[in-house]
Amino acid sequence: MTDGDPGVAIEGMSATFDGVTALEDVSLTIDEGEFFTLVGPSGCGKTTMLRTIAGLTDGTDGSVAIGGRDVTDSQPEERNVGMVFQNYALFPHMSVRENVAYGLRFHDHSRGKADRVAELLDLVDLTGAADRSPEQLSGGQQQRIALARALAPEPDVLLLDEPLSALDAKLRKRLRVQIQTIQRELDITTVYVTHDQAEALALSDRVAVMQNGRIEQVAAPETVYRDPASRFVAAFVGDNNLFDGVVGDDGSSVAVAGVELPLPAGAEAAAGESVTMAVRPEAITLGDGAERAQSADAALTATIETVEFLGDAYRVHCRWQDRQIECKTTAVDSPTGEVTLRFDAADAQIV
Repeated sequence: MTDGDPGVAIEGMSATFDGVTALEDVSLTIDEGEFFTLVGPSGCGKTTMLRTIAGLTDGTDGSVAIGGRDVTDSQPEERNVGMVFQNYALFPHMSVRENVAYGLRFHDHSRGKADRVAELLDLVDLTGAADRSPEQLSGGQQQRIALARALAPEPDVLLLDEPLSALDAKLRKRLRVQIQTIQRELDITTVYVTHDQAEALALSDRVAVMQNGRIEQVAAPETVYRDPASRFVAAFVGDNNLFDGVVGDDGSSVAVAGVELPLPAGAEAAAGESVTMAVRPEAITLGDGAERAQSADAALTATIETVEFLGDAYRVHCRWQDRQIECKTTAVDSPTGEVTLRFDAADAQIV
């Protein structure tokens, strides 16, 4: 790639299929060497965006550049990208070695095809499975074969379309760590698609949250989680409690269902304005302890409905007036009954 050019630059990209808009005027810059994730619900346009970068889908408007080179009208094999599909798309009649070598069909590797394949199988810890059929291997091993094949031609950009979605939760966690390790070792620009918010937050340098073919927010995972740019982002990324209310006359509180809750410091909201305040479950404490009462800005009397044991914590669903409030805590005194919920204004956001 050319020094100083971004890994991927998308300008004004739109895509419409049979009258349905999949992408609407999307502009995005992905840095060279960055692990960038597109996250959103099914049908939001994230896979269409990935396929547009790969050249597998043509946008109706806009441009795509890779390493400063305009590839909008280039064929997929001319873009020097590697792609791992959701179903891996491995060839059952080929061995693991042959599947990986297939990634070199458009590439004359200077070190020789056999050496390159051996290098990649070592990278993904599959050297001992080189002569086996993919069908003889586990889903996690098949995913690593597909990753090695995509990396074979030394692409400028690696594209991953929900590669872990078919795996069980424990294996997903293990493999996402391996993907992140390989990406950092190779320093390759990577665009990852997932609907799993936890996966997006754990893997990425930056995250783009998408809805209805548009980007709602692009930021570091910590920013997306702690300072969501919209109500949709607050509700979609992780768990959140959303309080709809009206800012009081003094501009320091929000009236929610007849109760005054403190307005977060620095919030840009005028008196009389309708706002939504978001509070993460882990920011809410339960109980009537004197220390908590002194430190908290807001206190609500609620009733516990259900308690879920998560292993390292409890998820507590409480009923306050006509709405449910979710809390996350390391201890619960009782699985039922009345409880006081408290949180600090500093832990809330206006979205």
